[in-house]
Amino acid sequence: MQKIIILDFGSQTTQLIGRRVRELDTFCEIMSYNKYPEDDTDVIGVILSGSPYSVHDPEAFSINLQRFIGRLPVLGICYGAQYISNSLGGRVEKADSREYGRAHLQTVNTDDPLFSGFSKNSQVWMSHGDTITAIPEGFCCIASTADVKYAAYSNTTYGKGVWAVQFHPEVFHTVQGSLLLKNFVCNICGSQQQWSAASFVDTTVDELKRQLGDDRVILGLSGGVDSSVAAVLLNRAIGKNLTCIFVDHGMLRKNEFTDVMHDYECLGLNVIGIDASEKFFADLKGVTDPEQKRKIIGRDFVEVFNAEAKKITGARWLAQGTIYPDRIESLNITGKVIKSHHNVGGLPEEMHLSLCEPLKWLFKDEVRRVGRQLGMPEHLITRHPFPGPGLAVRILGDITPEKVRILQEADDIYIRALRKYKQKLSGEEARKVLAAGVPAQMTDGEIEVSLYDQVWQAGAVLLSTVRSVGVMGDERTYEHPVALRSVTSTDAMTADWSRLPYDFMAKVSNEIINKVKGVNRVCYDISSKPPATIEWE
Repeated sequence: MQKIIILDFGSQTTQLIGRRVRELDTFCEIMSYNKYPEDDTDVIGVILSGSPYSVHDPEAFSINLQRFIGRLPVLGICYGAQYISNSLGGRVEKADSREYGRAHLQTVNTDDPLFSGFSKNSQVWMSHGDTITAIPEGFCCIASTADVKYAAYSNTTYGKGVWAVQFHPEVFHTVQGSLLLKNFVCNICGSQQQWSAASFVDTTVDELKRQLGDDRVILGLSGGVDSSVAAVLLNRAIGKNLTCIFVDHGMLRKNEFTDVMHDYECLGLNVIGIDASEKFFADLKGVTDPEQKRKIIGRDFVEVFNAEAKKITGARWLAQGTIYPDRIESLNITGKVIKSHHNVGGLPEEMHLSLCEPLKWLFKDEVRRVGRQLGMPEHLITRHPFPGPGLAVRILGDITPEKVRILQEADDIYIRALRKYKQKLSGEEARKVLAAGVPAQMTDGEIEVSLYDQVWQAGAVLLSTVRSVGVMGDERTYEHPVALRSVTSTDAMTADWSRLPYDFMAKVSNEIINKVKGVNRVCYDISSKPPATIEWE
């Protein structure tokens, strides 16, 4: 299969480059800068990402460009552009002031294939501390801004061609960034645009059959979209050789264990359900540090899972629903941990199982498309992401069964209300919702869709380390606040807070305070990611 290789130099937007390429129905692999494949027969182009480093930093990442430059079309982005210039005889110097934010291309050569179809004064997004002050011999400037002379440069006669831009075409604020990437991927590299959910399913099922053979596989289900899609995908590949284990750690949503077990049975999966809540609550007693909570839950999950796995004769593989954002957030190429994920980081040796992660290069929206291709029911596919540690990372402070009960009740009221509240949308709003894959039908130019299906993720957070004064029935109360969180996103790498209707918020707040004992105040979280994360812990 044709593919684009994206070499990752540690930029937090590398995954967005991958998303944009995938949106062009083109398969791509994101690889560490120093892991360029020995066999690149199927590679049709190479993209070099940005980086937190300067090309002049002693610890800056470096590669041998001659392995692919000239033989394949190459696009350098930000650090990638500066690295190419610096390596081929150009000059990169520290900018007088950091070039960050919106800029406009005052000059652009639309005869260059990279900028074909570009508009005059097209907006781009800059984010760099160095700048290119001279480009290599044989290269020419193809775009400039008011402050950046070499916003883009190229050499179309250098083998298959080299292009470089100091701005970020992958981010939303570069208005014609998708066009630039399409010009590179489709027009310059010659992508046949054959990658799709259907091709992913066919290819992955074949790969799983070859990888797993007649081996027995155990899959740790969480109840979420990712592990559910992974289970159905594996079930199609190996059928009866798959055994799924669903561990209830006591911090799932209200009635979730029973509901999810029923869904899995309807899918024809072989599922073993285990109630291990007593163990998890005991081991979490008194623990308040968020990272420590995650590690304890991850450790206990492995212990419980391992004990059950040993009962399954001949099991050689552990399958997980790990997706790409999980891996990016756990450890990026610079080695800096953002937060631990319970299903990332390998397996303890005592499990004696090899790891199988069929979705590890997919983003959440891609996982949903695969689920639809597999014929899964819509209510499973559109289910919001839910953290592996469950409500433990939505309770500030230590974890107790009573705190979990309070949060389950508040969360249930919130989620049910989101599902029930319908809105009629038209025009651009309707088109955006439909483009995101939300199940809705257009009637007379309008669609009716629930708030739940319009937002990416929602949930309640219990501020159990805080108490607030209230009045109920002429009596003073001193109870906990609950914060509601709802965000819009496409891949969980960036997110913005949802602008929920005031009448909806008022009704939900009133219902939570009146019906959930232990809560006397409701707040709404209006922070975006970054700088905040979606979950509070």
